[in-house]
Amino acid sequence: MNLLGQTAPDFELPDADMEPVSLSQFRGKKNIVLYFYPKDDTPGCTIEAQEFSDLLDEFEKLDTVVLGVSPDNCMSHGEFRDKYGLSVRLLADPEARVCEEYGVMKEVERDGERRRKLERSTFIIDRDGIVQMALHDVGPRGHAREVLELVREL
Repeated sequence: MNLLGQTAPDFELPDADMEPVSLSQFRGKKNIVLYFYPKDDTPGCTIEAQEFSDLLDEFEKLDTVVLGVSPDNCMSHGEFRDKYGLSVRLLADPEARVCEEYGVMKEVERDGERRRKLERSTFIIDRDGIVQMALHDVGPRGHAREVLELVREL
């Protein structure tokens, strides 16, 4: 699914505090970095969330909000946030509905079994709600810094 240049699909998901967050609440006000990650409290996902959290002030100076989405639930997100002191906002998508909408769920085969797996991906969405960048199958280390540089170019 290629969302580049298209209006980002709107959604409403709860954050770690069970507060609803929608893309439309930022339209006309903020750029959005929407990153999808597989699972709370795993090595790669922790690195990525810490690096986005460390750079959050820099994103905010560029009028950009950072939202992380995974299929984990709100309680898992809250524990993950609190354990590592994360400041990035984490959204719960336990049915992977939004993950599917953004095309980040991929079918993989392992040991003769086929299953769905989340592909670590990031979307940069401008103030008008248009997807300006779509980065798929990214590595966690250094990714937040790369995204920050791309937002600077908007």
